[in-house]
Amino acid sequence: MNGILTQEKSIYLQISEMIETDILRDILLEEERVPSTNELAKIYAINPATAAKGINVLVDSGILYKKRGIGMFVAAGAKEQILKRRKEAFYNDFIKKLLHEAASIGLDKEQVIQMIRLGEEKQSSKRREG
Repeated sequence: MNGILTQEKSIYLQISEMIETDILRDILLEEERVPSTNELAKIYAINPATAAKGINVLVDSGILYKKRGIGMFVAAGAKEQILKRRKEAFYNDFIKKLLHEAASIGLDKEQVIQMIRLGEEKQSSKRREG
């Protein structure tokens, strides 16, 4: 778990997102133990109750589960569940707004796709040059 806490959103949400990201990157695997609330509190110099709140968000959504007396573990299917939810959020938070704005300035879907492709080509050529 490597991450830097910011002031942009609640610390407990950042903790839960960092754990999710570690699951997506296969740093934490299914049935693997995640850091305890005390370990998280020590790593990030936060209150253990705040770390527990972040863990509980993931327990409530079925990403983590508790093994009594042992700790919290990544649930089976957690990675797929996170991917599904984040893809839906990406669509709702970015794509819908993009398409709405494109329509408001007279761009159709194909023009937007062409702009994205052009942007990808520019990024690729910058990487090759740099």
